Amino acid sequence: MTSEQQTENAPFFDADAVIDEITRFVAEQTRTSPDADQDLFTTGLANSMFAMQLVVFLEQAYAVTVAGPDLQLSNFRTVKSMAALVGRLQAESAADSDV
Repeated sequence: MTSEQQTENAPFFDADAVIDEITRFVAEQTRTSPDADQDLFTTGLANSMFAMQLVVFLEQAYAVTVAGPDLQLSNFRTVKSMAALVGRLQAESAADSDV
C-alpha cells in the first residue's frame, strides 16, 4: 500500500483541533491559559490527581482507551504530547478495526 493510499484509508485526525480542545479543557480545570508546549507538571498546573482527570477526558472525548504503557507521564506532560497520544491511539484503533 502506498503512503497515498494509507492517507486515504486513515481516519481524519485534525491535530490542531485536538490541541485546541485539550487546551480548553486544561484551561477550564486550572483557570490558566497553558501553551501547547508547556510542561503542565513542572509548572505545577498538573499533579497525579489531575493526570487521572486527563486520562478520563481523553478517553471520553476521543473514544480511545489509555492503558498500560500509554499511562506514562511523558504522554501527559504537554497538550501536544496528549494530542499525539490521541492521534496514535485512534490510528491504532482504526488499524485494528480494518483487520
